[in-house]
Amino acid sequence: MRNDGVMVLEKKRHLNPSFKWKSMAQKSLGEIFQNYVEKKSVFKQKDTLSTHFTPDTIPHRGAQINQIGLILAPVLRGEKPSNIFIYGKTGTGKSLCVQHTTTKLLEVAKKNASENIKTIYVNCKMSKVSDTEYRMLSQLISNFGVEVPFTGLPTNQLYKQFYRLIDEKKQNIILVLDEVDALVSKIGDGVLYNLTRVNQDLKNSKLTVIGISNNISFINDLDPRVKSSLSEEEIVFPPYNANEIKDILTERVGMAFNDGVISPAVIAKCSALAAQEHGDARKALDLLRVSGEIAERLNNNIVSEDHVDIAERKLDIDKTIEIVQNQPKQSQCVLMAIIRLFKSGKNGVQTGDIYDVYVEICRKNNMKQLTQRRISDLISELDMFGIVNAKVISKGRYGRTREIKVGLSREIIEKIERLFGTDFA
Repeated sequence: MRNDGVMVLEKKRHLNPSFKWKSMAQKSLGEIFQNYVEKKSVFKQKDTLSTHFTPDTIPHRGAQINQIGLILAPVLRGEKPSNIFIYGKTGTGKSLCVQHTTTKLLEVAKKNASENIKTIYVNCKMSKVSDTEYRMLSQLISNFGVEVPFTGLPTNQLYKQFYRLIDEKKQNIILVLDEVDALVSKIGDGVLYNLTRVNQDLKNSKLTVIGISNNISFINDLDPRVKSSLSEEEIVFPPYNANEIKDILTERVGMAFNDGVISPAVIAKCSALAAQEHGDARKALDLLRVSGEIAERLNNNIVSEDHVDIAERKLDIDKTIEIVQNQPKQSQCVLMAIIRLFKSGKNGVQTGDIYDVYVEICRKNNMKQLTQRRISDLISELDMFGIVNAKVISKGRYGRTREIKVGLSREIIEKIERLFGTDFA
């Protein structure tokens, strides 16, 4: 049976997209905060549902963890392991397994008095971390307690400083580059070339690189020397199926929620929805967390399937906006050209139509214009993310062409326009 509060909420949100939570009940901020403090939470330990939490056990990833462990084990004897390239879809446990394995490695090293091992983790997708080679090197150097000026130093000087810090003592350094494809797309593969070749210049220490990526195809565009160095060992993480995600959620529910708050039906629904998204366990955990938050906002003591429906819609919008925000300026410009054509009544256009509008936007904003072939590649990338739909159609004796349609709801399009409308006016 559907919860009355949820039915009212869904109806109002459907009729009026600008509906705000405050319209459910007019209360002062003091009352809202006081009620929150006094009311018993549905959560026991909400942090266990976050991406930052590393559990003691990771279901259905034992083979991959052992493989990473066997490759890295030589550091315990002071030897250099192979570089590793790990790839798989989002939410398949790549980063989690690497963090879990390196944590256990350091624990064993400490027990055996092998404390000359250091791990450095860099999320290459984070803004102001790896969007330039200078910032990337600054981030690496900061792990040794040295601060680098925001700008002003030659890049080769930063490399020398990083190498010197590494080589100050005998040590084995494991450098984890998460979302390494984002690093390459922003600044090229030069930094990867230098990092994978650094051992040739080191006398005391050794550096091992672990690259983690959601996209295997990016490695095909790397310099062959970088490709061979980075992918000395490759590990593939397959998507989770619905039953495997269900096992993961069942374990986390016991940690995160109070007893009796989550029913097996809610777990099954979150598992099934996440399995449809290429086996994304991260989405399943986010669904559970947001569902619990929505239940609390509606003053419900039980998390229901209705809460999951609302959470899914919210997460889909948030995820799309995040993807669009993280795209390069040129991709955003192409997307705005497609949206402009869509809003003019054309949903099903060809690359040439988009290119004409794209050129107009570039001229108005003093941006460099890419070739039509490069724009076609950017459209393919947007298609891969599900932001647009690019379908090859036959035109009979006129050959085949690609028809591009917007793959977003009007609500998301309006949010994107608010984000970038002033940038690409």
